[in-house]
Amino acid sequence: MHLIIAEKHIAAKRIAAILAPKKPKQVRVSGVDTYEYGTDADKTISMGLSGHIVGVDFPKTYNNWQKVDARLLIDAEIISTPTHVKIVSALKKLGKNATKITIATDYDREGELIGAEALYIIKKINPDVPFDRVHYSAITPKAINDAFSNPTTVDFNLADAGHSRQVIDLIWGAALTRYVSISAGRLGRMFLSVGRVQSPTLALIVDREKERDAFIPEPYWEIFATLSDQNKETFLTQHKTKRFLDKQEADSVLAKIGIAKNAIVSSVVKSKKMDKVPTPFNTTEFITAASSIGLSPANAMRLAESLYTAGFISYPRTDNTVYPESVDMRTHIELFKVGGAFKQYAEQLLKKTELVPTRGKKETTDHPPIFPASLAKKSELKDDEWKVYELIVRRFFATFADQAEWETMRVKFDINDEEFNVSGARLIVPGWRWYYPYNAPEDRLLPVLQEGDILAVDKTEIVDKETNPPSRYGQGRLIRIMEELGLGTKATRHDIISKLYSRAYVHGNPLQPTKTAYAVVEALEEYAATITKPDMTSKLEEDMDKIAEGDIKEDDVVQESREMLDSVFEDLEKNKEDISESLRTGLREDKVVGTCQKCGSQLMVRRSKRGSRFIGCEGYPDCNFSLPLPKSGQVIVTDKLCEEHGLYHIRIITPGRRPWNLGCPNCNFIEWQASQEAEKAKRPKTPRPKSITDIAGVGKITAQKLADADIVKVDDLVEADAFELSKTVGISVKKIKGWQDAAL
Repeated sequence: MHLIIAEKHIAAKRIAAILAPKKPKQVRVSGVDTYEYGTDADKTISMGLSGHIVGVDFPKTYNNWQKVDARLLIDAEIISTPTHVKIVSALKKLGKNATKITIATDYDREGELIGAEALYIIKKINPDVPFDRVHYSAITPKAINDAFSNPTTVDFNLADAGHSRQVIDLIWGAALTRYVSISAGRLGRMFLSVGRVQSPTLALIVDREKERDAFIPEPYWEIFATLSDQNKETFLTQHKTKRFLDKQEADSVLAKIGIAKNAIVSSVVKSKKMDKVPTPFNTTEFITAASSIGLSPANAMRLAESLYTAGFISYPRTDNTVYPESVDMRTHIELFKVGGAFKQYAEQLLKKTELVPTRGKKETTDHPPIFPASLAKKSELKDDEWKVYELIVRRFFATFADQAEWETMRVKFDINDEEFNVSGARLIVPGWRWYYPYNAPEDRLLPVLQEGDILAVDKTEIVDKETNPPSRYGQGRLIRIMEELGLGTKATRHDIISKLYSRAYVHGNPLQPTKTAYAVVEALEEYAATITKPDMTSKLEEDMDKIAEGDIKEDDVVQESREMLDSVFEDLEKNKEDISESLRTGLREDKVVGTCQKCGSQLMVRRSKRGSRFIGCEGYPDCNFSLPLPKSGQVIVTDKLCEEHGLYHIRIITPGRRPWNLGCPNCNFIEWQASQEAEKAKRPKTPRPKSITDIAGVGKITAQKLADADIVKVDDLVEADAFELSKTVGISVKKIKGWQDAAL
């Protein structure tokens, strides 16, 4: 029996459908769907894994964070553990009787490791089974048939490079996360994650925010004049001094031109400007483009993966920006000539005698740039999938198109001996922009003007402005910077950014760090700067590449990383008390919501003895002002301030859901109270209860609990603070508020 092992279930299903002479039979093995075809004497079974089916971990004896010192993890034993028991069981059952194994996982470092993991499992029970490897860049009939007609061998060096990353990231992440979390007193679900790639990336974001915090805006002034021609067509011009740094000088110029009635055209310069044709998509360029149309890197890659496994695009994890000569691009373009949304674009391109694509700076041999592998109909895809597919098709077409050509005009005007300028531009040859219209600049049209023309000055004005701080990093831009600095790989960068969001280190896009991020980065930068710099992780990335090339052994690189981490811990241990104090102080600031309007103390995010969250006053028990918070989700205190209540806006982050901008917690509470009042007004009126036990749900035992808290009369219950009463009697705030509503 020939066993084909693909990386995912859908890939296994598609490969079987392509290779089988007729529809494959779906057979369930150990709870896993497989796809079978051929005769009993010549049977082939295609099965999919679920990515990694084996993980790396420490022995259970290292699991107790408070009993096992974090530094001991550096040299701890690393063990492999199954992460998908059913798939491993099916793999063993099928592998035991296999006469040939073909590894058909994705062709990259992770894919090679995933395939090797499966092979190692089978080899333990069927050590002599022959095996081979197939490489493909698209799951299409031609690509799959070509791959299986030309099998190669498993690249164990490449797999070792992938395995070394798993081990190194486990050691660094586990040891540093444990150390920093214990130092900060943040355990459980609120632990502070630290990582080899994550932390330098977070430091980039925090350092940029510090630049913004330290930025002192400088005032400047701009002077504009609105002109009109004989046809009353108006347009705006600006003084040749773009920014006046001296207000008196600007006022002097404004006074001079303010009395002018006419402007004379002193110069007209026309020229042409060419827009270069874009290069093919690699992963970074694709993510950047997807970000500009509103897709996060993680979402863009998820959608691209879905399109790839469905056979619509080529493999989306690639560094290559040069199409290989082996791919017949004219045939690919002809796919779109048969009809659909791209027919007219394909027909226009195919009129060209020679189709010569652009070439980017990076050329590799593992996978081609990202391009459409087959024709998809809009009805076949979800809206977001179509959005990504269309982006990739249009970029592909654009790489074969001609340059776009603009006609530009720069005009100078004399207004009472002061020079004003205006520029116009008009797209005269769309070229590649017709195929790829994303982020296209708009035409800036001017009337027909000639030197010596006299125009009316309709209006002059001065505009006060300030210099702006450096902008925050958007996700697409951050991915590009990570690539430049050697942080992570094309397959991991978007996951790193997702992790920063999930750990509540950042929020929004562009990315804004939380006070927690400040606290962690500032402590590490001061006492263990190596963790926050890209140099260390970039060096390890280079070494992993050398493992893949067979120049270095995996064990040597892992040992080198352990030694690096041990030197980091030397710095950490020397400054243990300072790090703890720095982290705890910084994290406390992350809980400050604002100032209490009752007593002037700080309002903080706090937890009751029963674990519920609320905003409480530091002046307690003298001041009992409090505000409720949602039961679940990570609370993020933003830098946006409510002018009415002086409180920072709150954002709630829950994994797998869109962030909820709760806003000012006081405004939110007032709005909630109003909605409750409106709801109560709709209910049929019932007589007000005379005693506590007249309220539904309050029996003798509950009444005694309330009495112990000095709640004896109905009015006592109505006037009580539900949150404080809840803490005292151990009854939920919701239930108490329900009783209060019933008592009104």
